[in-house]
Amino acid sequence: MNNSKIRLSNLSEVTLREITSDSVHTICHLSVSDEQQKFVAPNAFSIAQAYFSESAWFRAIYADTTPIGFVMLEDKPEEAEYYLWRFMIDARYQDMGFGRRALLLIIDRVKTRPNATELLTSVVQGSGSPQGFYEKLGFKLTGEYEEEEAIMRLIL
Repeated sequence: MNNSKIRLSNLSEVTLREITSDSVHTICHLSVSDEQQKFVAPNAFSIAQAYFSESAWFRAIYADTTPIGFVMLEDKPEEAEYYLWRFMIDARYQDMGFGRRALLLIIDRVKTRPNATELLTSVVQGSGSPQGFYEKLGFKLTGEYEEEEAIMRLIL
């Protein structure tokens, strides 16, 4: 077992932090379990995409001082469109409540954006899908699909 996990608890403070030249290597090596690989792109790919997108907002997710995950939003205030593009918690830190707390921070951020009334995301459906995780936080399926992913909406 990784010693970092032992030091973390559900009392650890969850924060969203900018990725720096000092942290990018660590963030790129965070990973979900093998079974979850089909549900989210690797962080290195997401960070590369973010640098070529004018609307990407991305952060590392930390529990206390330990990097545990990654999030990327498509943030288009001029169109009042907010989309949870990527969200992952490293396999070592799942089932500790960090994902839920991080997503609540993200939702709070989106609520501060101009004309934000909803947050969208998409999920690959099937065994092991994160759909249930999002539903517990209030997201609902819209009935729409994009590239075989089901669109989900959270009304803010």
